[in-house]
Amino acid sequence: MEEMEEELKCPVCGSFYREPIILPCSHNICQACARNILVQTPESESPQSRRASGSGVSDYDYLDLDKMSLYSEADSGYGSYGGFASAPTTPCQKSPNGVRVFPPAMPPPATHLSPALASVPRNSCITCPQCHRSLILDDRGLRGFPKNRVLEGVIDRYQQSKAAALKCQLCEKAPKEATVMCEQCDVFYCDPCRLRCHPPRGPLAKHRLVPPAQGRVSRRLSPRKVSTCTDHELENHSMYCVQCKMPVCYQCLEEGKHSSHEVKALGAMWKLHKSQLSQALNGLSDRAKEAKEFLVQLRNMVQQIQENSVEFEACLVAQCDALIDALNRRKAQLLARVNKEHEHKLKVVRDQISHCTVKLRQTTGLMEYCLEVIKENDPSGFLQISDALIRRVHLTEDQWGKGTLTPRMTTDFDLSLDNSPLLQSIHQLDFVQMKTSSPVPATPILQLEECCTHNNSATLSWKQPPLSTVPAEGYILELDDGNGGQFREVYVGKETMCTVDGLHFNSTYNARIKAFNKTGVSQYSKTLVLQTSEDTDSEEQTVPFPVPSERLPLRRMSPFSSTLNLQPSFPRRSYFDFRSSPHQLSLHSSLQSLNAPGCNFETQPAPYSQLVAWFAFDPGSAHSDIIFSNDNLTVTCSSYDDRVVLGKTGFSKGVHYWELTVDRYDNHPDPAFGVARNNVMKDVMLGKDDKAWAMYVDNNRSWFMHNNSHTNRTEGGITKGATIGVLLDLNRKTLTFFINDEQQGPIAFENVEGLFFPAVSLNRNVQVTLHTGLPVPDCYSSRASIA
Repeated sequence: MEEMEEELKCPVCGSFYREPIILPCSHNICQACARNILVQTPESESPQSRRASGSGVSDYDYLDLDKMSLYSEADSGYGSYGGFASAPTTPCQKSPNGVRVFPPAMPPPATHLSPALASVPRNSCITCPQCHRSLILDDRGLRGFPKNRVLEGVIDRYQQSKAAALKCQLCEKAPKEATVMCEQCDVFYCDPCRLRCHPPRGPLAKHRLVPPAQGRVSRRLSPRKVSTCTDHELENHSMYCVQCKMPVCYQCLEEGKHSSHEVKALGAMWKLHKSQLSQALNGLSDRAKEAKEFLVQLRNMVQQIQENSVEFEACLVAQCDALIDALNRRKAQLLARVNKEHEHKLKVVRDQISHCTVKLRQTTGLMEYCLEVIKENDPSGFLQISDALIRRVHLTEDQWGKGTLTPRMTTDFDLSLDNSPLLQSIHQLDFVQMKTSSPVPATPILQLEECCTHNNSATLSWKQPPLSTVPAEGYILELDDGNGGQFREVYVGKETMCTVDGLHFNSTYNARIKAFNKTGVSQYSKTLVLQTSEDTDSEEQTVPFPVPSERLPLRRMSPFSSTLNLQPSFPRRSYFDFRSSPHQLSLHSSLQSLNAPGCNFETQPAPYSQLVAWFAFDPGSAHSDIIFSNDNLTVTCSSYDDRVVLGKTGFSKGVHYWELTVDRYDNHPDPAFGVARNNVMKDVMLGKDDKAWAMYVDNNRSWFMHNNSHTNRTEGGITKGATIGVLLDLNRKTLTFFINDEQQGPIAFENVEGLFFPAVSLNRNVQVTLHTGLPVPDCYSSRASIA
């Protein structure tokens, strides 16, 4: 029964109810506490004035909460009636439950009655301390509220069951232990409160005071007080008003306001309400049982969370330890490579030291022998050996002059550890749940009214759905190859409009778009089918895209070509070029820019039909020993053997030119430059198989090589800072090479056709950087114009 104790305590004083009364809002309050929280209201708000004006409809008039301010928001200790300027402000105190207690403005007059039963000030207002509903008392004051005899009985039984020491009922703060009980007043007193509130004089001298234990027994054995009518204090309740939901007496039925209401027998309604309360308690009992089971489940969850936390921490530590072990193993491997490089350098230098020491000993011996021969005075004998000695001296001198005194190995370690990707990955290391807490963006919508084709280029526009609430961090545009092949990414970025150039004429393409954010990618949009113009000699055409539909059968066309402006950061090799168009605000402005004089879409082709292409090296298809940097534009190798790396862009039509600058060139290696098929061998020099066409060059001369066949040896090599140019003319089916802007030898290869990728083979002694999007050298363009 301890959980019930809060139900038995007054919200104002915090103690067990003493003579509780029932407010119209169904909450209870001690009668003495009710008097303490009364507030006097202006005359205009009195029930008499309301009834006189015809506005009153009940004996208890509730005040508008917006007009009454009984509780100070700031802790000032004062409450006021805020509806009128003339309202008094009354100092107040806080009860144990935090409720403002308003003492009466004037001390009550001396009377033999209990202070709670004394008359209350005229036009008083009381506010329920629990629901804060305010009402104005009528002429009956607190006597107009019914007394809760049932609650008194429950409190008596509860206190008797606890068998604790009885406390004084009049102590204001901490109740002291009661010493006596007055049978007539039915109040327990401590000695100070008895002397102050129950002096042994006057009418109180006739009251009988008994010990608290005897008073408890007598209270329990005394008959229960019968509840009387609040309107007719001498009459007991005999009936129940169904409309007002309250017990009434027979005078209320004959004379009072209940005369026209439906009434029922008090005993019948008592049994009926007991039955209804019992049924309601059954449902509440079920909920309480479920709450207990839920609490058990929550306590089990606490234990399970602790166990899972220990297990998860152990798993996390194991995963981090595995990463540390992997890093330590990689560290050991890298140290082994450094030690190998160290041993190699030492071996080369020691071998050169040994070789030079032997030659120096031989040279010194020859010098000493020649000096001794010079000392001889026999002319004929001297002349017999002098010619041979002179030849030996010159030969020995020549041997020392051919790079013998140049170190074969540098002291620097040409190794650079690029740990930035790993550090970035470590910084991004996180739990998957934290990254997938938000949803993926909605599927983008292609804006057909802003999409069009122009000759062999296409402009596409898209947007997020109007009701989309998940922001997109970027978009991925994909096109097929015009031959019904796989879709490939041609753009990744934040723009919502782009132009794809360099498509095949008279070809059908399929396009689709999807959005992405940190969580993931959306579904693809509907496939958009588009048709390019028939040929380059026709008049300029602007063709709007057809509506999205199911994928249509595609006509087989010629192999697709490379196109413009491929971004080097694309994750996979692409055969298309993208030009972002952030300034194209609408279809009209796009067409104006496309048809403007001097734009890039002239119908008259250039003499050699060059297609300017931007691309980078492809890490995905390169040999594992290739080392990338500078956004995949610079490559070197970790091996002494030649390794092959390809460009990301494949070419099948047009004229294309790119250059490579030599950033590092040690120990006279012979790197190779050229073009290759996608399936070229990656672990041998470029040109060793039939899938590559290349020029390999050292510091003195160069050769052309295809299928391991060496041709056209040409003088002139490369050094650090040299530039190698590669010109692929697929219109004439030729491949030409340049060194430092000069053509190197004749046309290297003819009758080359098909799909080619830029290619390079090198070892660890070479580092090169790729430069793309360059015009054809003037010497070649002039020859092409003459031809």
